[in-house]
Amino acid sequence: MKKIISAKEAASFVKDNSTLMVGGFLDCGAPDKLVDALVETDVKNLTLICNDTTYPNVDKGKLVEGDKVKKVIASHIGTNPITGKRMMNKEIEVEILPMGTFVEKIRAFGAGLGGILTPTGVGTVLEEGKQTFEIKGKKFIFEEPLGADVAFIYGTKVDKFGNVSYFGTTRNFNTTMAMAADTVIVQADEIVDCLDPNEVVIPGIFIDYIVKNGEE
Repeated sequence: MKKIISAKEAASFVKDNSTLMVGGFLDCGAPDKLVDALVETDVKNLTLICNDTTYPNVDKGKLVEGDKVKKVIASHIGTNPITGKRMMNKEIEVEILPMGTFVEKIRAFGAGLGGILTPTGVGTVLEEGKQTFEIKGKKFIFEEPLGADVAFIYGTKVDKFGNVSYFGTTRNFNTTMAMAADTVIVQADEIVDCLDPNEVVIPGIFIDYIVKNGEE
């Protein structure tokens, strides 16, 4: 059985200077209540790993707007002008990665790999300062694995053993992030006694704590 905790307790796992992964594609499948609880704390100087910073005053965007973040590692920030403005003013550092590279770096960390080789970005600014390899006449960029201290993820239905299932595209980056952090906390829309094994998308072994959506 996994421990069911409050959103406030979940936020307490994130400390100053932590690296935090947050699931979701924009606000689809985003653990918004966990983010809201974190916004209410005094934590600061976070490195935020997320596909995007959503919109102003929406889930992940609240962390940027609330001065919690020193660095963002993401695939795009175009939907949140506050992130862009703070980047241009050098108030936060932003590292943009191609979406496939982003998720593969996370997957590599979870799988215990030493990194990945990708042709994406060869000959562009993405290549600058990185090792490259030529294999069978084709050039590849070496990308290091990407992990975190804590991951906040979402689940549509979670059982008491931590097994997670999803409706539709809400799974997005949540499934990969569940394998790539020291502490993984899932925000569940519904908690049940035991999922049908055919429903399980994330095995409970990867989940440390469960937070029921709607409980503070």
